[in-house]
Amino acid sequence: MPIAKPDANWALLDFVKVDSLNPILQPSQAQSFYSPLSKKAVNWEERNVLNPSAIVREGKVYLIYRAQDNQMTSRLGLAISEDGLHFTKQADPILFPNEDEFKKYEWKGGIEDPRIIESEDGTYILTYTAYDGKTARLCLATSKDLQTWTKHGLVLGEGKYKDTWSKSGAIVAKPVGDKMVAAKINGKYWMYFGDTDLFMTTSDDLIHWEVAENEESGKMISVLHPRKGYFDSRLVEPGPYAMLQDEGILLIYNGSNAANFNDPALPKFTYSAGQALFDKTKPYKLLERTNTNFIQPDKPYEKVGEVNEVCFVEGLVHFKNKWFLYYGTADSKIAVAVRDEK
Repeated sequence: MPIAKPDANWALLDFVKVDSLNPILQPSQAQSFYSPLSKKAVNWEERNVLNPSAIVREGKVYLIYRAQDNQMTSRLGLAISEDGLHFTKQADPILFPNEDEFKKYEWKGGIEDPRIIESEDGTYILTYTAYDGKTARLCLATSKDLQTWTKHGLVLGEGKYKDTWSKSGAIVAKPVGDKMVAAKINGKYWMYFGDTDLFMTTSDDLIHWEVAENEESGKMISVLHPRKGYFDSRLVEPGPYAMLQDEGILLIYNGSNAANFNDPALPKFTYSAGQALFDKTKPYKLLERTNTNFIQPDKPYEKVGEVNEVCFVEGLVHFKNKWFLYYGTADSKIAVAVRDEK
């Protein structure tokens, strides 16, 4: 496997943390709403805000972020920005456990870690993790306005994978102006997912998905693995959507450093981010991979929090001729790094 140089021409590098503003989002006790399951008002983001996704809509950046209350239940909030840096939060969460058919998957752990793109007709497609306190399950919801959402249930289906731990779905999309629009490859939509190795699933309609399996063993195929001796020696997990470009499919991903046989320059269990390139006609075929991370914890709010030593990238937008990368810090706050166009 060729190892990409740090200056690989396909990678999206040279992000600069906005230290003058970071962290750009912090938890607040002022955000209260009536929980239909707790049957009372809860301060739904009083403990942590973390792991945001982002999308450009009508000249603004919409940040969809995970928030935790003091019971550690997660819900998704929405914050809006004119400049990609200063955000105004909405008072109520936009997606949360409710009295619906998905309660059994979402309560009491909640709804975690969104990733968002658009379909060709402008529908917003959101993948998220439903957590019942025991098992994480990759789910999907859709919206026309980012406010009202329709849940569609388990991405891996109600069959043999129903109780399989699954999360972090990154759909392959292509840039169309400042939008990221789902892209078909060989007549199918593709999604990377997983938080140990990475696996794949395909779809005809962005709603119903079929797991990519090894025909001989009947098991899910793995397309990206942890590497001993590197920053991603413990696990790999998708960052934002996967971006189709001329060189191939760019996947920014999060890696965790193992307890041993790891990158000795990083504390054990550090979360930092790398990048991988897959074949644009064979999304399961890994072409290249960066051998170092491009963002790692080095600020106090990234090194100490609910979980120490974490920069977890999950949101990426092209906006005002720049790239904005949004990431969770120590599972407690949210920060941004910016890359100017070359």
